[in-house]
Amino acid sequence: MSEAALEEVSVLSSIYCGEGEFQLIQQSAQDGLVVQINCTGVGDRGLDVRLVFHLHPDYPSSPPHISISSTGLSRTQCHSIRQKLRDRAAALVPEPMVHQLVECSQQQCVEVTEDGGGGDEAVEESEKDEWAAVLLLDHIRSRNRYIGLLERWSHQLQLTGRLLLGQSILVILQGSKPDIKEFCRRLKTVKVDVDSSGRKCKERMMKILIETSWSSSRQHCLQGFLVKNYQSLSELPAAFEELHMIELYQQILPLLSD
Repeated sequence: MSEAALEEVSVLSSIYCGEGEFQLIQQSAQDGLVVQINCTGVGDRGLDVRLVFHLHPDYPSSPPHISISSTGLSRTQCHSIRQKLRDRAAALVPEPMVHQLVECSQQQCVEVTEDGGGGDEAVEESEKDEWAAVLLLDHIRSRNRYIGLLERWSHQLQLTGRLLLGQSILVILQGSKPDIKEFCRRLKTVKVDVDSSGRKCKERMMKILIETSWSSSRQHCLQGFLVKNYQSLSELPAAFEELHMIELYQQILPLLSD
């Protein structure tokens, strides 16, 4: 990772020095830096906004990946603000930019709340953007590292889901289609596990069993990212039934039987 990124993180920790304002979530030469900045009292509504920036090893040559969440904003509003921040990051000169993006996010929060935050049209568009996917993993040997990365990525990308551990290792994801694709990209490009010789390896054997549109207003919406163990394939229908996703199970069953 670049010296510019490390220096920027040091500066950010000085700027956002209040209790709980700044957190360095990850730092590694391989995966880069992940920082979380919590802004409180934003705008007239006094919003609490959480921003997570993933600075890849080549940052600032490439812009950071950004996620935003707030209990005072809808999912649609958060997606709208995040897209504007991404556009802003892409337009900036490739130099440290996180502080600018934080300030930009606060302005966007004010604007999105002043214009009502989107009506039926925004909700309809949000529903179109909601997707579900079921992934099949080949193996998990370094359990703590692997599961820790899956949980971290789901948080960063604002995805919810389940990791089902048993005869088949399945990851169920809900969220926007681009973020699910980013999750899958990381699985195949980041060394998440170890091979039979104990060397770090990527999840090159991961398969996407199904990707489908998933309207959160008409179907069950998952909360968080949880791990569930099962003993045999005969227990899988109940696991999907519990998640109100039995239709997904029925569609992937032929693939599990291969």
